[in-house]
Amino acid sequence: MAPKLGDLATLETSLGYKFVDRDLAHLALTHVSAAAARDGSYQRLEFLGDRVLGLVVSEMLYVSFPAADEGELSRRLADLVRRESCAEVAREWGLENHVRLGESERQSGAKDAILADICESIIGAVFLDGGYAAAKEVVAHVFAPRMRAPRRPLRDPKTALQEWAQARGLETPLYRETGRTGPHHAPEFTVEVVVTGFAAEAAKGGSKRNAEQAAASAFLTREGISG
Repeated sequence: MAPKLGDLATLETSLGYKFVDRDLAHLALTHVSAAAARDGSYQRLEFLGDRVLGLVVSEMLYVSFPAADEGELSRRLADLVRRESCAEVAREWGLENHVRLGESERQSGAKDAILADICESIIGAVFLDGGYAAAKEVVAHVFAPRMRAPRRPLRDPKTALQEWAQARGLETPLYRETGRTGPHHAPEFTVEVVVTGFAAEAAKGGSKRNAEQAAASAFLTREGISG
């Protein structure tokens, strides 16, 4: 059953975009399990939307992080457009209330994989309906806050610190154990990290690796370095 016009109006409010071709919007919301042969499903729009999303977010990152190298931009892009992120955006738009599912899928509802697909298909539909500028506005509204505040570290602290040091022509950070306490079966290690030209930073952990990561994280925080 297709969404009612009122339902689509609610979705348009969430998106901040009003469709000219509402059939295109309905198609973007139709899972293959609910698609009649003549109507089709969102799969082609998902393909298109995936590329549009990647382009818009890539442009946002390029403009917002002028000092970032290709590797950092690629990591940020991958984090922003991963399936979990797209599923979160789909829920923010309320797409789970609009997706058209067949009987086989309706029992369990729209899962993350489906929501991620429909997030992309909606973006593809907006692109076809209103052009790149419209799609960019829709994407930027929900992805820009995520870009400015990543939900998870883009790299582990040791990798981030090493890349930061290498980019400045510094030697690879040196980690050294400076203490160990506690019983043999549950020791606590103290490790300090040394970067040429900077004060050492120490931290503790239940293993040498955890202590090294904690020391690197403390160094990054102290120096105001974004991971």
